[in-house]
Amino acid sequence: MNTVPMTIIGAEQLRKELDELKFERRPQITSAIAEARELGDLKENAEYHAAREEQGICEARIRDIEGKLSNAQIIDVTTMQNTGRVIFGTTVTILNIDTDAESTYRIVGDDEANIKENLISVNSPIARGLIGKSVDDEVAITTPGGTAEYEITAVEYI
Repeated sequence: MNTVPMTIIGAEQLRKELDELKFERRPQITSAIAEARELGDLKENAEYHAAREEQGICEARIRDIEGKLSNAQIIDVTTMQNTGRVIFGTTVTILNIDTDAESTYRIVGDDEANIKENLISVNSPIARGLIGKSVDDEVAITTPGGTAEYEITAVEYI
C-alpha cells in the first residue's frame, strides 16, 4: 500500500478523532440501537434503521482512519536543517508578482488541508508548483483560476 504523508499535528488530530469515535460515539450508537430495538417491530422502526446507518458510517470512518494511520509516513520538519528548499511540512511565503499580494501557506497532508487556516494539501496545484523550489525562485502556478507568477520570499521549517 502507498504511504500517506502526514505531519505530527495531523497524526495527532486523526488519533484524537479515532479515540472519540471508538470510545464515545460507538457506545452512544450501540445504546441508541438497543433502545430502538426495545420499541418493537424492527421492520418499521425508523429509529433503529437510523441508528444502524449511523453505526455503519462510524465504523467506516474508524476503518478509514486506522488505515491512514497504519500507512502514515509522519514527517517532522522541525528536526530537519533549513536549506531554504520547499518540502512537505514547510511554511512558505509567496509574493504574487502581478498584484504584490503576499500569502503564507503550510504544506500538509490531504486530511489536514484547510485553506481557511492556510494549510494546503501536498497534492494541490500550488503545493505541487512550490515543492522543490527555493527562496527567491520565481514560479508559475496554474490553478483553476488561471496561471499566476509567484516569488518565494521565505521558507520556514517550523
